[in-house]
Amino acid sequence: MSKNQAASGRIRLGALLLAAAGLASTLSACAPLLIGGAIAGSAMVASDRRTAGTQLEDQIIETKAANRLRESVGDRAHVNATSYNRVLLLTGEARNEMERQAIERTVASIDNVKTVVNEIAVAGNSSLTSRSNDALLAGKVKATLANDGNVSAAAFKVVAERGIIYLMGRVTEREAQRAALLASAVPGVQRVVRVVEIVSDSELMSLQPRSAS
Repeated sequence: MSKNQAASGRIRLGALLLAAAGLASTLSACAPLLIGGAIAGSAMVASDRRTAGTQLEDQIIETKAANRLRESVGDRAHVNATSYNRVLLLTGEARNEMERQAIERTVASIDNVKTVVNEIAVAGNSSLTSRSNDALLAGKVKATLANDGNVSAAAFKVVAERGIIYLMGRVTEREAQRAALLASAVPGVQRVVRVVEIVSDSELMSLQPRSAS
């Protein structure tokens, strides 16, 4: 092999490696859920107590809800829709009670939604600063749950709105109480609302992920 051929081969190999790295990065950034696996985005969800099918349905519900809200109210109201085990939580602000109820009706008919928990406040839209603070607060609560050895942080979905923490999940009463206590102690948390499905200890055992044989 000549020097030119060897150099050309090295260039092609380098290009292939760069292309492979770029493809891996793209797949990691774009794939929201690995069904049957343990990855949703970049977060590990091996201990999620929903089935893979239910996790996918919850994502679809949230997407449909966001689309309907964008079409029906646009920027007039600030509303977030979060689904867990087909329970759809609405948080944010609406201009009046009529609009608040209309928003609930808009999303209640989405396929597979079992129930809607309407926590929308009748108030002016929150500021970007307030929403940023909520994002930070939710992160702090998640970290607090993860650092505690008595609850499974992955069993909870945490939503923050105007300093109020909403806990969603399929958990035992003991887990729900412990998580609420931990969340309420985080600086900046105004109130904790449990939007959880309580299961017994025996039911919890059946929900635990099983390792592949």
